Amino acid sequence: MRHSRPPDDMSVLLMGILVASRSKPAEPKEILLALENLPPFPRVALKAMNLLSGTDTSLSELCDLVRYDPVFAGEILRIANSPLIAFSKEVTSIMQASMLLGFRRMRKLVITVGLRSYMDKSPTPAVRACWRHSVACAMVAEQTARWNSVDRDLAYTAGILHDIGRVALATLSPQAYSNLVERAETEPTWDPLQGEREYFGIDHCSAGLQLVKSWNLPELFIKTTFLHHEPLTYQEDAPEVVRLSCRLADALGFVAVRHSSIRSCEEVLAEFPESVRKHMPGTEGLAGEIAKEIGVIEAA
Repeated sequence: MRHSRPPDDMSVLLMGILVASRSKPAEPKEILLALENLPPFPRVALKAMNLLSGTDTSLSELCDLVRYDPVFAGEILRIANSPLIAFSKEVTSIMQASMLLGFRRMRKLVITVGLRSYMDKSPTPAVRACWRHSVACAMVAEQTARWNSVDRDLAYTAGILHDIGRVALATLSPQAYSNLVERAETEPTWDPLQGEREYFGIDHCSAGLQLVKSWNLPELFIKTTFLHHEPLTYQEDAPEVVRLSCRLADALGFVAVRHSSIRSCEEVLAEFPESVRKHMPGTEGLAGEIAKEIGVIEAA
């Protein structure tokens, strides 16, 4: 599952990934064109990803972004009035929601709702599984970042985005990706990343790299999206947090595609730094928190 570092020239990268083991593999130029023609990621969520500071000005900007988008405004208000948030009074405006939630939680909700609305364009079982895995990874990443030097907002956003390339492939060809998922479930030793290259001529890490670059997101998200299946480095940085969180999300049962390298929660947690591991909640409680948040957002 190892990838090389992302080069500057995307065309060179994608040309090198083409695998000719299928009878008619996708051409890299076709993949690039198809990725460019995917539905755009919600503008509100993209702008929210670039608002990284928790200042009053940033909260005001975020509030303005949401309240002028009726779909997002409705989603945020429904969630703000849900049991997930549990305010003591009814929330009736985006300004009120932003003040009660604060910048960090408001931004997190906007990005999460943005991902869900993007995935709703192709509501297949594979995409739904990827959505749940992404939220689980993001929540674990945020929890992990509380106990190391990585910014919690960055960790959550990187976790949400890390599998966006998988969503892209499943959106480009729902049937092909469903076939891939089915094969992964019936052939435990089969490598889904290699399968993506056989089915599509590209894997989801490289597809995600292309998307994040096209959205002009910060370099950090490029690294975490492209390198989340790299071996552990044991460094205290965002890519490592996402790698660990992705593995724990799988172990907790929030699997995008089943694969032979999924291990138990105990085995995965043993790879976390001691400074983080001793503060982590029990795995049953953590899985319950994740399931609750997913359920509320899906219901909205």
